[in-house]
Amino acid sequence: MVRGRPVHGRGTRRRCGAFGGGGDQLTRDLADALLHPRLAPLPRLAAEAVEQASERVVAATAAPLGLAVLVHPTLVFWLVSTTWLLLVVRLALFAAAALPQAFGERGLIFALFYVAIQVGRSVTVLRLLAPDHPLKQNFRRILGWLCISAVFWIVGGLAEGNARLALWAIAVLCEYVSPMFGFRLPVLGRSDSSSEWTIEGHHLAERCQLFVIVALGETILITGATLSEMESWSLPVLIASLVAFLGSLAMWWVYFDTSSKAGSHAISQAENPGQLGAYFHYVHVALVGAIIVCAVANELVIAHPDGRIQHATAAVLLLGPAIYLFANALYKRLVYHRFPLSHLVGLLALAVLAPIAYLTDLLMVNGLTTLIMVMVAVWESISRGRAPQQHAEA
Repeated sequence: MVRGRPVHGRGTRRRCGAFGGGGDQLTRDLADALLHPRLAPLPRLAAEAVEQASERVVAATAAPLGLAVLVHPTLVFWLVSTTWLLLVVRLALFAAAALPQAFGERGLIFALFYVAIQVGRSVTVLRLLAPDHPLKQNFRRILGWLCISAVFWIVGGLAEGNARLALWAIAVLCEYVSPMFGFRLPVLGRSDSSSEWTIEGHHLAERCQLFVIVALGETILITGATLSEMESWSLPVLIASLVAFLGSLAMWWVYFDTSSKAGSHAISQAENPGQLGAYFHYVHVALVGAIIVCAVANELVIAHPDGRIQHATAAVLLLGPAIYLFANALYKRLVYHRFPLSHLVGLLALAVLAPIAYLTDLLMVNGLTTLIMVMVAVWESISRGRAPQQHAEA
């Protein structure tokens, strides 16, 4: 017996395909796998969008050839999405190849490939969505802001020096600030984050953690690469390398003390999951930026362990850990609805260290910041372990 809606109209053609009567459910299941391979279930709105897009693709391709009965919509959508994915990968490879010289002679090449990925993705989604789909207006607004930023990316690629840096900074701001205002545009208005932004908590939390672990892995790679380039492996250099490695482990400990399950639960229970998801995104931009600053600090310390502190080196050595702790505190505030005392004490300790740093060398300062990070990690782990016990006793 065929399950689901009554078989009639356009649904008849779909059900008579090679997959038989379970077509609707199969379409939704494969839609889940295509958009979020490791997640189930996908928000119903997104699954319906995939199904409608599949039908539109079949109508435009298989129907004129008389093959609509033999072709299942999901298979056609899979072919289209896979083709687009391969194209994006190819464009990303070109952009990555141009990236080392993005502020040099290949700035325009990098900008063109980056814009092609960003604008092309939104155009593809708009083409696949049905005209009356609830997400249509949201993607129109997104496309509008991406086109605005594209102007600055391309003009910046044509410019040179500080002008390129300024124009690209504006382009980045267009992409990162526009969600704060719901992608507001004249005529199109703004998006409603509570209804038009479909957020799957586990997916978002897991992807954020992957970005952080990749960034932390890069710091370890930089540590090893810097050490390998040193002509002499003196004792201070080896100690600096060990301190840098311990610092990366401490940052991992501080962040991953918060599980993806807790983040997923916070999003699923939020009154406005879309807005909370946006906050997650911004916090992790700050986290990754802080990790990059810490990686630069590690490289400086390994190369010059006995170097004296200057204003620039002090900023790198102290601001990186400070931003990282503050961003982690904001992240845990979003997840647990509290600003952790351990992180506040860690920030105060870094502030006390700032004037003392000028009295010693780079290695000592980096060692002290690492010690502060380890103490914060241990404190937070102990406090997080006590919380469930106190809750159970209550």
